[in-house]
Amino acid sequence: MTTTARTTTTTLRAEGFSCPSCVAKIEKQVGRLEGVESVKVQFATARVVVVHDPSVATTDDLVAAVARAGYTARPAAF
Repeated sequence: MTTTARTTTTTLRAEGFSCPSCVAKIEKQVGRLEGVESVKVQFATARVVVVHDPSVATTDDLVAAVARAGYTARPAAF
């Protein structure tokens, strides 16, 4: 996790997606959250890297947004 004055970079590990179109679904759902500045889903590694304001969009909010897209995610340890 990387933190600046207002934003934090959180990496989630996602499960259950099997095609590049799933990437767009996750990026769209997470990107809709207020406080999220950017979302990058890395298909090959199943990582979701989110730059967000943690006072507006918490890690739980990010995990819930991935779930709304139909996938499971959890914070990555590295």
